[in-house]
Amino acid sequence: MAHVAGAASISLVIYCVVPEPLAPELYDRLAAYYSDDPNVTVIVDRRKKERRVPGATAGGLRELRDRRRQRITGEFPPLVGG
Repeated sequence: MAHVAGAASISLVIYCVVPEPLAPELYDRLAAYYSDDPNVTVIVDRRKKERRVPGATAGGLRELRDRRRQRITGEFPPLVGG
């Protein structure tokens, strides 16, 4: 793969997520196992409940928008040549 001057470098990051009930048993072992790999981060999932539950009423008035620039109304000029 060729390197393009000025292009942003994207590094791969892998998150090894350990459920909180298993953290005492697994976290230290996984952190030690992946300690030599700078691309892997071991984290504990401390969420207490799901935020997105089917039928939930919170956030019901969420507005969906298209973030792209609106098109200018009108006609395109005719193509010349061809």
